[in-house]
Amino acid sequence: MSSDQTTSSEPSKANGQYNSMMGTTKEFIGNVTGADSWTQDGKEQHAKGEAEYNAAQATEYAKGTYDRAGGKIDSVVGAVTGDKQQQMSGNMRHDKGQVQQEVNKPQ
Repeated sequence: MSSDQTTSSEPSKANGQYNSMMGTTKEFIGNVTGADSWTQDGKEQHAKGEAEYNAAQATEYAKGTYDRAGGKIDSVVGAVTGDKQQQMSGNMRHDKGQVQQEVNKPQ
């Protein structure tokens, strides 16, 4: 009785949270009613949801690292060449990457 939600091949934090919550709910219902199949399915869905959430978090952290490094490079190149637009754009990309890393920092 699995109702896993999958919307794309890339892991999703929202989808992971949904499956984790649904799994916990199924497990609770299974425990209360004595339906072992619900309990087991709930445990599996919860674990799958947690794994997807963690994978999505790691992916987003890596994207933040990439943006942060790329932004720094663009900023430096812009400063060296006198291209203020490139420098500003690089700084914004760097800052965006830093925020993305902070939001997705592994616990």
